[in-house]
Amino acid sequence: MTTTAAETEPFDSSALRVVDLTVNFGGARAVDAFSCSVSAGEIVALLGANGAGKSTVLNAISGLVPAASGSIVADGTVLTELRPEQRAEHVAHVPEGRRLFPEHSVEENLDLAAFGRHRAVRRDLRERVHHLFPRLRLLADRPAGLLSGGEQQMVALGRGLMSGAPVLAIDELSLGLAPIVAAQFTDTLRQLRDEGLAILLVEQYVSLALSVADRLIVLERGRAVLAGTVSELGDEARSLQSAYLGAHETA
Repeated sequence: MTTTAAETEPFDSSALRVVDLTVNFGGARAVDAFSCSVSAGEIVALLGANGAGKSTVLNAISGLVPAASGSIVADGTVLTELRPEQRAEHVAHVPEGRRLFPEHSVEENLDLAAFGRHRAVRRDLRERVHHLFPRLRLLADRPAGLLSGGEQQMVALGRGLMSGAPVLAIDELSLGLAPIVAAQFTDTLRQLRDEGLAILLVEQYVSLALSVADRLIVLERGRAVLAGTVSELGDEARSLQSAYLGAHETA
């Protein structure tokens, strides 16, 4: 029997811990021995160019793609032993492109994430989402497909919160949003962090990530090439855009 690094190292109280995660696609290595941890009340931003493996890391954590090797533990539970639907109560995956059900109402999109929960629990979770995004209460009966990009992102984040999971894995929060709209979500992320959630944020809009994250990890060809706190990285953090992600930043 093979012993993983997670089993041989001392107990770690991180809400999310990934050790030596490797993911292969068609013989190519998309993620190569990637490790990270996110504590409750912390935001870790995962940065990198298109194709660096950022989304693959999140998809492997939530079980949408299989891991070739490595350990994933969230909320004290070994996720690699669970099916994707079982992982949702431990890690809420807010996917790239939001992937809402466009013909269903806002309320229906939210409630689907709490399917099977007791009615009172579902009501309390919905109230939490409405407190965070009051506009969604007004839009409850509107089809999600008729919302603006910013409103759809509110629903996507709200749907993640409806799972009640202690870890949020958010893929490209700013995708398709104007910078001024994307920046409005920074206060939301800080509030969720202050409430004790652990957040792993995949982001190409570097300024947004630097403004909200506690720590940064930069991926290149599936491997972590830079990691540390925003303050530790200093000037290196401010040059991430040109050094790793290309000359121009888009939201």
